[in-house]
Amino acid sequence: MKKAFVLALLVLLAVPAVGGAQEAFIKKGEQLDLQRCIEIALRKQPSIVAAKNTVNVNRSRVGQAESAYYPQIDLSADYYRIKSAGLSNRSSFVVTDGVTTASSSGTSFDEYTGSISVNQLLFDFWKTRTQVDIQKLNVGASRSDLDNASESVVFNVKQAYYAVLQAKRNRDVAEETVRQFEQHLEQAKGFYQVGTAAKYDVTKAEVDLSNSKLNLIKTENALKIAKVNLNNAMGVPNAPEYAIQDNLSYKKYEISFDEALQRAYENRPDLQSLTFQRKAASQSIELAKKGYYPVLTGSASYSRSGQDFPLQEGWNAGVSLTFPIFSGFLTKNQVAEQKSSLEVVRANEESLKQSILLDVQQGYLNLAQAAESITTADLTVKQAKENLDIANGRYAAGVGNPIEVTDAEVSLTNAKTSYIQALYDYKIAVATIEKAMGVRYQ
Repeated sequence: MKKAFVLALLVLLAVPAVGGAQEAFIKKGEQLDLQRCIEIALRKQPSIVAAKNTVNVNRSRVGQAESAYYPQIDLSADYYRIKSAGLSNRSSFVVTDGVTTASSSGTSFDEYTGSISVNQLLFDFWKTRTQVDIQKLNVGASRSDLDNASESVVFNVKQAYYAVLQAKRNRDVAEETVRQFEQHLEQAKGFYQVGTAAKYDVTKAEVDLSNSKLNLIKTENALKIAKVNLNNAMGVPNAPEYAIQDNLSYKKYEISFDEALQRAYENRPDLQSLTFQRKAASQSIELAKKGYYPVLTGSASYSRSGQDFPLQEGWNAGVSLTFPIFSGFLTKNQVAEQKSSLEVVRANEESLKQSILLDVQQGYLNLAQAAESITTADLTVKQAKENLDIANGRYAAGVGNPIEVTDAEVSLTNAKTSYIQALYDYKIAVATIEKAMGVRYQ
């Protein structure tokens, strides 16, 4: 027990101030993998916090509905100082010289009252039970909404995470391109000095180097923006500097379309939320119909009152049956309203099922396309490397020209960038179809 208390105290003391709360989740220089980023987002994203508290709100409403099962006990105490208004209330009479006259001064007295009362619902044709069932279904719907919000946050984190990796690799390609053009410039200067190349070759190499440096600046800025987007997706916009693990690689995702669609219908939290809402709407119709039935309640009270102590006591107990005779067609219209609400939920449910089918179809097709694009992009990189080697060899042998080298270098850069884009597209395609299927936080 003492050890547990010390541990709890250390945890409380370790809680940072508001300004340093984000650093408690990410340490400066820490390397984060995708799962760690998702874990942070699920704890820090405001949308998750809001969805969790919505669940708590609906849980509280269950307790509110269940309160009708228990007796309602009230205790009251009153004190009044009462002064009579002359003849209109209490009058005093004075006899003077045989003549009787009324005194208009009135009298004052104290009045004390204390009572306790108990009311208990005895039977309301299961109206309270239906209200409790509806609120429990609302809890289920809000939990599904929480799952849906979590999946959206996870998808956003994946997009931002892979965008950082894409931007980082593009930056690396730009740096490599700068080094290649620096080497080409030195080569052109050497050829120019010995008279085997024209001044144009040197100038062309300088222009190519400047353009590559400009592109490097753009890729570095894109990397910074990608990191900002990842911080925002995790809910830690002021996070310290950190590194992320590079998992931008190709691993084929095996699943059939029928299996993907079946899993989507079974797992999608937004569809589950509508299922709970449909059941709650159906129960709401039954609840509205309860308005036609009577309510049986029991009550009892005990009181003491009077002007002087000890006070006089009294009590009462009884049973009350309230039967609605006519309410201006209120119950009829409430039933009609709930029936229409049920049809709205059913229509929304069917619409969502169609959207799920579309999501899975698009996700599956995009996944297949992305897989094919990786194979083609990888082949293009190999061909571009070979073409650059040939162009450099021809230039070194004096039979080529700088334009060939520049074109070959640009082609290789574009090929590498396209390959990185293909890897990113495949990762996003996997994340998209997982979201479409309602896969939990992978």
